[in-house]
Amino acid sequence: MTDQNEKRPVEQPEIDENELIRVRREKLAALREAGHDPFLMTKFDVTAYSAAIKEAFEENEGKEVSLAGRMMSRRIMGKASFAGLADAKGQIQLYVRRDEVGEEDYAAFKKWDIGDIIGVSGKVFKTQTGEVSIHADKVVLLAKNLIPLPEKFHGLVNTDLRYRQRYVDLIVNPEVKETFVKRSRIISEIRAFLEARGFLEVETPFLHNEAGGAAARPFITHHNTLDIDLYLRIALELHLKRLIVGGFDRVYEIGRVFRNEGMDPRHNPEFTELELYQAYTDYEGMMNLTEDLLRYLAVKVNGSAKVPYGDEIIDLESPFARMTMAEAVEKYAGVDFTKVTDLEEARKIAKEHHIAYEERHGIGDILNLFFEEYCEDKLIQPTFITGHPVEISPLAKKNAKDSRYTERFEIFVLGRELGNAFSELNDPIDQRERFEHQAAMKAQGDDEACGVDEDFLNALSYGMPPTGGLGIGVDRLVMLLTNNTSIRDVLLFPTMKPLD
Repeated sequence: MTDQNEKRPVEQPEIDENELIRVRREKLAALREAGHDPFLMTKFDVTAYSAAIKEAFEENEGKEVSLAGRMMSRRIMGKASFAGLADAKGQIQLYVRRDEVGEEDYAAFKKWDIGDIIGVSGKVFKTQTGEVSIHADKVVLLAKNLIPLPEKFHGLVNTDLRYRQRYVDLIVNPEVKETFVKRSRIISEIRAFLEARGFLEVETPFLHNEAGGAAARPFITHHNTLDIDLYLRIALELHLKRLIVGGFDRVYEIGRVFRNEGMDPRHNPEFTELELYQAYTDYEGMMNLTEDLLRYLAVKVNGSAKVPYGDEIIDLESPFARMTMAEAVEKYAGVDFTKVTDLEEARKIAKEHHIAYEERHGIGDILNLFFEEYCEDKLIQPTFITGHPVEISPLAKKNAKDSRYTERFEIFVLGRELGNAFSELNDPIDQRERFEHQAAMKAQGDDEACGVDEDFLNALSYGMPPTGGLGIGVDRLVMLLTNNTSIRDVLLFPTMKPLD
């Protein structure tokens, strides 16, 4: 592995990375011995960034500027050299001449390495080939690079090294950095959208006495002083609904949640969730808000509601499709569960279609198993799935016309769930029954079932207004809007198994 753009005689043997590291450490030792330790530098006054200089060249031409960043390339030509500087906003070319920076500084510059952090001051100009550049009159070494940058990072055999060493990934792959710049923009625009509609951003606890708000296995920790077990939150829901009880009409939170479950391209043990709650509306109101939000974000962040993703163009501009879970199963599996009223009949149908179920599963659970097996991967364009069975919706209101189902929807895009919403259950008596059913499932071995949250039931007993609630996986949303296929590509530091 060799430094980028450094010329070496053809006959010179390849130097291994350990040798390059040794050479760089020797350079650092020499700098320190000469009284020029770069790690003693404490500041450098940056007055401009590469992107802004390029975008407004006519305004900046001839102007004295100071930039700092990482030297990504260099071409030495005797008394003058060209170098590429990468700063926080992009890259720009430097033109360094001995006569301008001085003989001593130029000699030092020629010994620096690709990857070193440098500062430069000089005038903005354009080369004969038309490239916007900085004609340096001062160059300073601000930090020494001791490990050479990889030449072709995407070509590494060990692909997960990009996730383990994200700092290197960001240095050598500008498109990766752009993904995370866009992620930040998406979150900012979510806030702008909600605040314009009167929602208040709040913060709720990470540590819970009872894991609830979702069907998920929690992480368990122990508080030494109180001598009690606590759970890292698996959802934001129950505390946010307590605030609705307390009189806040519209609240939201964007925060980390934690689930002690498997890992795959769509799942990470910790992830970011948006949850919002609005009093005096229902799941239909949440459906309209969801559609408006996704359309708004696509236009604001990507400039269009038609979103390219792999070989697909996801249409967030047209009205989203809507169907019940039972309609989807009938369409894709050919089974009409609205006519199934007997559990044994449901089990028989499941066996005929090779759907594995457990003894504790009711008709609604089996319907959901059919949906997961036959339907989810067919829902490429945005689709609202409604009519979830009561058995799998412990926090949603029952449908007034058919108590087997709830006022709930999930939004599916690209065959995966992007969001989940309810007309929130506000009947404390019904809620207790649902919690107790979940607790029974938990006792039978369902690690994802919740227990009975007595304090939440107490809050509901004071009276919660009719409320619509929505949860959206921010990471999956970022995947959609940045055309990434793995959740690891949109998490700066995804969870990884230690190498040792």
